[in-house]
Amino acid sequence: MEDTVIPRPTPASLAVQGTQARFPVRRIYCVGRNYAEHAREMGDTGRTPPFFFGKPADVVLNVADGAEGVLPYPPATSDLHHEIELVAALGSGGRDLTVDQAASAIWGYAIGLDMTRRDLQAEAKKAGRPWDTAKGFDHSAVLGPVHPVSSTGSKTSGAISLTINGQPRQSGDLSDMIWSVPEAIAYLSTLFELKAGDLIFTGTPAGVGAVVVGDRLRGEIDGLGALQVRIG
Repeated sequence: MEDTVIPRPTPASLAVQGTQARFPVRRIYCVGRNYAEHAREMGDTGRTPPFFFGKPADVVLNVADGAEGVLPYPPATSDLHHEIELVAALGSGGRDLTVDQAASAIWGYAIGLDMTRRDLQAEAKKAGRPWDTAKGFDHSAVLGPVHPVSSTGSKTSGAISLTINGQPRQSGDLSDMIWSVPEAIAYLSTLFELKAGDLIFTGTPAGVGAVVVGDRLRGEIDGLGALQVRIG
């Protein structure tokens, strides 16, 4: 291994359900407003082309199966929002993928929370600025273990939900996506060369809202178990 002038950072990785192996994270891409009801909730209508934003790979907060993670309440916000999402983990990639090729590139799935400093996002939107400070802060990508697609099959339908302190907040079905997971990945591959290790957050149902210190969040997706985290 080559010498480095500072210690080499440890790359982010996720637990893999049913094994001691880890899934290394290369990049994190997120699809914006991919459920019709949430799109309307945020002011959009219609099946417009998908748009994307990113998070740094090192903002991952991986929560073990059956455990409760702790998400520190981030600085510079008083309006931290939850967004429960299906996350696709790629085992291969490429450019200009067909929908079928995109589906074949999926290695597995995980439950994810795209946490958002909504007040900073609103300020950025108003000023026409990027969303990085709203979406890419430390621990803003909360993820459970990756479940291999060989054990789950393709996730085209199934309930997705989030409760806070036992009270329902978000509820939908994966079939409600405006762009299916393979369609979104195929579109994304026209913008970037995708590679193994990439994660794609695929959008959230309606019902996003604020959380406060002490709240306990539980996200569930059919076939993927549950993701539990407390706001610390």
